Amino acid sequence: MDASGHTATPLIEGLMPCTDHALAAADALYGAARNGVAALVVKDGRPSGALIEQHQTAVHGLAWVATYVTGLRQMRNWGERLEAEGRFGELEQLMVQAAFGEYLNQLSGGIAISQLEFVRPADVGIDEAAHHAFLSDDAVRSLMAAGNTPGVRTRIAELIRDGHYGAPGLSDETLDMVRDQFRRFANEQVAPDAHSWHLKDELIPIEIVEQMAELGVFGLTVPEENGGLGLGKMAMCVVTEELSRAYIGVGSLGTRSEIAAELIRLGGTDAQKTHYLPKISTGEILPTAVFTEPGTGSDLASLKTRAVRDGDVYRITGNKTWITHASRSDMMTLLARTDPDEPGYKGLSMFLIEKPRGTDADPFPLDGMTGGEIEVLGYRGMKEYELGFDGLEVPASQLLGCEEGQGFKQLMATFESARIQTAARAVGVAQNAMELGLTYATERVQFKKPIYAFPRVHEKLAWMAVETMIARQLTYFSGREKDSERRCDIEAGMAKLLAARVAWANADGALQIHGGNGYALEYPISRVLCDARILNIFEGAAEIQAQVVARGLLEGRN
Repeated sequence: MDASGHTATPLIEGLMPCTDHALAAADALYGAARNGVAALVVKDGRPSGALIEQHQTAVHGLAWVATYVTGLRQMRNWGERLEAEGRFGELEQLMVQAAFGEYLNQLSGGIAISQLEFVRPADVGIDEAAHHAFLSDDAVRSLMAAGNTPGVRTRIAELIRDGHYGAPGLSDETLDMVRDQFRRFANEQVAPDAHSWHLKDELIPIEIVEQMAELGVFGLTVPEENGGLGLGKMAMCVVTEELSRAYIGVGSLGTRSEIAAELIRLGGTDAQKTHYLPKISTGEILPTAVFTEPGTGSDLASLKTRAVRDGDVYRITGNKTWITHASRSDMMTLLARTDPDEPGYKGLSMFLIEKPRGTDADPFPLDGMTGGEIEVLGYRGMKEYELGFDGLEVPASQLLGCEEGQGFKQLMATFESARIQTAARAVGVAQNAMELGLTYATERVQFKKPIYAFPRVHEKLAWMAVETMIARQLTYFSGREKDSERRCDIEAGMAKLLAARVAWANADGALQIHGGNGYALEYPISRVLCDARILNIFEGAAEIQAQVVARGLLEGRN
């Protein structure tokens, strides 16, 4: 401690040039991993599906190596932006330093790709020479030794104690205003009641939905000419993060509108765009996504729900599951097989199916459609359902784009946005967990002092702050790439992969800080733990994200 009672800053001298050199070494290590994995799975110049499956752990490990290196690059870029704006304070510098210190150590010693699985350098084909070259780099050695020490974490803990967790680095006055507006709304209208909605397993009150509609949540990224705000994916990230920080259910209300609007904007006819986009933007229509089927999960090519043309209508028969907000929605974006002779993706088509809003007494008042609720641990505010269709009649004009066989292609076009939005949800949940943990740690007194005084407590929270910022900057990066109209399925996959893990780690760590009280339903952290767990599963499970990222890297798309 110095004379003021605070720990002297443990900043590394010449931090930013040091991170530049270390990042170059990390890039070289990633290059060695990519070459090593390619040697295992590339055949005749192309990645082999059979070999990828055989060497799945190595392939997915490559995705994590790339995600770590990209995360470090975005932290470095974040620091440079803040430095240029004169906002690169001690906390932000220490966050960059700790991020490099920890991730470089993990790149060298092993990355936890789940609680049960670790990937070492040799597992991804990094040979001894490449590993030695990495460890011999002066900048790498300096950051590994001094970047994320107990002293660094203690100083970060002191700096975040007042609730300031580092500048987000939006570098945009409009986005700063959007962030402030939605933080106020979330703090005042959502956070005070979110835990009650969860415990009672209630739908989010329609009044909250209506307020969100007035704020423009459902039309954030819809072009102005179609009735939306036209703000882009970065605005979506900011809004989603703030809403999810209060309650993931509220942060997720916009997901289905985002998917439906993107489907229609990119694949719909002019008439479909004119009719639906303004109504989705205003919240007059609340959509739901009806894709998953029992037994298929991520294997969309195996979908069995049939849509048979009968004159001017299609008749839909089959079963769907894990359909969020299905009862209260007004429209289903439904994926079905229109060509039984095409067993794979080519036989799938997308439909826009209008339906009445359900009630408690009659949740699915539509002929040819039935449904039942799936009880879940968390993520309760919209409820999950299984749906059955028995000859449901749909006008042929409701085929998206009025062309059969385009459904999977149309859906794929929305995956980048959906995964970026899900990464932002995860960042919000991670932030919420960290804040709950810090509040409890500073208020809970044991052995005559707040438990925040104990290193194992405040160091946990310090690392939460750092890794949440890494996930945030990676998510913002993918949002900026999307707004620049560049392909970003790899970046979106990385953001979702890391942010989901961080949300779960923060929630688990914050519950541990609560001790036995964290296991009690009355404490909000119990809800946040349940909510965080789903993030590694929906919108593409972690294994699927790693597969998408790695395949793209092996195909040379990054």
